[in-house]
Amino acid sequence: MTATQPVAGPGTETTEPGAAGPVAGRKPGGDARETLYFALRNPKVIIGMVVVLGFLLLGLIGPAFLKYAPMDYAGPPMAPPSADFPFGTTTFGQDVFAQFVAGLRSTFLVGVLGGAVSAVIGMTIGFVAGYRGGLIDELLNMLTNVVLVIPGFVVLIIINAYLGVRSVPMQALYIGVFSWPWVARAVRSQTLSLRSRDFIDLARLSGVGVGTILRREVAPNMYSYLFMTFVLLFGGSILTAASLDFIGLGPTNAMSLGLMMNQAVQWSALHLGLWWWFIPPGLGITLIVGSLYIMNVGLDEVFNPKLREM
Repeated sequence: MTATQPVAGPGTETTEPGAAGPVAGRKPGGDARETLYFALRNPKVIIGMVVVLGFLLLGLIGPAFLKYAPMDYAGPPMAPPSADFPFGTTTFGQDVFAQFVAGLRSTFLVGVLGGAVSAVIGMTIGFVAGYRGGLIDELLNMLTNVVLVIPGFVVLIIINAYLGVRSVPMQALYIGVFSWPWVARAVRSQTLSLRSRDFIDLARLSGVGVGTILRREVAPNMYSYLFMTFVLLFGGSILTAASLDFIGLGPTNAMSLGLMMNQAVQWSALHLGLWWWFIPPGLGITLIVGSLYIMNVGLDEVFNPKLREM
């Protein structure tokens, strides 16, 4: 398992991302109001959403209430948490809380962009391969298997180390390009099951194009599955980006939670006992990614009637 593959489940020919997934060919969750009803009753979904949205709101609106920029020399060096500096200051007197808030924005941005890129690539290849079959399926399967066996994290390290452009969008693009194979294989498996259904045959006989069939007939039967897949991709992108940032290969023009930990290690925060410098970013990443996975398990219980708690 690599940092670009958050779980092993979707990497196989199974039908579930992570813990479990909806059955292909069925519109999981039924009516939207019914799904919402069970989602609001599921503690895993509620807890996960509250934590993730809380950090997201802090990252979005927090900068408006900050007195100092992340890199400003705001106060005395190595000051512990206080009313003026809730997370203390660094060895250079920089406000750790200001860096944390700025890091949240970069963390969520790379998660959304990286997850979106890998979702688009993986789902497109999975849909086409599963529906068309034959030579196209074999060629796309070969491409998927080639990318799957490439040590993605190692390639990301090499690209980040030698490529001049190192920004959050570019980092997200690198991560997305190497994170899609398990998505393609999982979506292909679902599509193979769906393409032999009667409503697909009826649409085909009606002269509807392949793109329209995939968009109107196949994808709606997998919406819950695709959404849970994106949640996993989101969390995986955050972990991969944090790992790259921590070893000093992240964006050079933006603050991130991984970069905060990198700087804390570089300037001996562990040895100096500056726990307020390295614990907040590490705890923030853990809570965000952990909440995403907890929410994913809860969503599976919501979309799968067999797992619902009445």
